[in-house]
Amino acid sequence: MAFVIGGLICVLGQLLMDLTPLTPAHVLVLFVVLGGVLSGLGLYQPLVDIGGAGATVPLPGFGHSLVSGTIEEINKVGLWGIFTGAVKAAAAGITAAIVFALAIAIVFNPKG
Repeated sequence: MAFVIGGLICVLGQLLMDLTPLTPAHVLVLFVVLGGVLSGLGLYQPLVDIGGAGATVPLPGFGHSLVSGTIEEINKVGLWGIFTGAVKAAAAGITAAIVFALAIAIVFNPKG
């Protein structure tokens, strides 16, 4: 199911770029926000339960991670969780992206 769910998310993104005037940056922001909104409404977690990595790895999964981490932290520490929840939930993914980007930048020559 991970392949099916992840594939459907990617197909939706490709259709948005091909059939609308949206740029890849617009689709990126739309998917992250949509994942966060669906998570806040409690609609994204069932998709994660069915699709696993197919739902958590694409862009809506990042929005889901931010919102679910924030909600969890608010339940633990109260209002302060608004400021700390998203950072704690997404820290590993953000760190990995920075480390891999740095490694690639060191290994390869930039164009331009």
